Amino acid sequence: MKKTLVFITYITFVTLLLGCSKTTEAPLKISITPWLGYTPLLYSKEKGWLDNLNVELVNAVSLSESMYIYQSGVTNAFCGTQYEYSILKTTYPDIVPLILFDRSNGGDLIMSNFSINALQNSTRKIEAYLEMDSVNLVLLEDFIKKYAIDEQRIVFNNRDQVEISTLKAPTQQPVLVVTYIPFNKALEKNGFKEILSTKSLSDLLVVDALYTTKEVLLANEATLKQLKVLINDALLVLKQNPQAYYQTIKPYLHDMSYQDFIQALDDIIWLNQPLDEALKLRMRQASFPIKDLL
Repeated sequence: MKKTLVFITYITFVTLLLGCSKTTEAPLKISITPWLGYTPLLYSKEKGWLDNLNVELVNAVSLSESMYIYQSGVTNAFCGTQYEYSILKTTYPDIVPLILFDRSNGGDLIMSNFSINALQNSTRKIEAYLEMDSVNLVLLEDFIKKYAIDEQRIVFNNRDQVEISTLKAPTQQPVLVVTYIPFNKALEKNGFKEILSTKSLSDLLVVDALYTTKEVLLANEATLKQLKVLINDALLVLKQNPQAYYQTIKPYLHDMSYQDFIQALDDIIWLNQPLDEALKLRMRQASFPIKDLL
């Protein structure tokens, strides 16, 4: 434990020195959502580590908003899945993933007030609420295909996750909600139940990463490499003292309890260690480049 604390203190000291040398430069800005997999960045922010590194986070209420903020030029990089990356790739051909956070293993999910059988057997229209310009859409389309639900019955409602989390489950009208941790807990309280997730859709790969262009990478390579170190430091705190980690990021978790937080950790797989060959293959099959990863 003493060695770990000394290491983290040393890293913080190094970032302080780096920050002092960059105080006159514009900060590296990153758009981010409160997804569980991005909390190492949020932890680093709350601890002041990002200030020392001259990195600034810009909060977004949805993955699509995070992407739009990046497109508008407000941020230099953004956190998202490979779906948002594929959308931006058409506009920014040199955009690349730089830092991997996690792989969703149940953290992205579909909830409903009806069972899957009831949804299949009903002839009524199904109101679906999701972030249309995000991986939410991929998850919903896979669900529709897997369970042979007539897409003509789906009424698509584009909403951000904060708004979606306030929905109340009706008794008669079938509703589908595509969401992710931590917003699912509010929906559970409002009467919705999980019917499918990335854990049950094992063939659906959802990877979260930090993305930017190669130009930004070259201009900020030292800062980004140090950011990767800080993310690993935050994950080390999570492993050794999850209670302290939780208390630090609690303001971003939308009233998620500590018990729910610990349970939710089983729904993601951290990717801060070397990738195994099977995952590398799946990433290549999904046209997800890994050669620029830090």
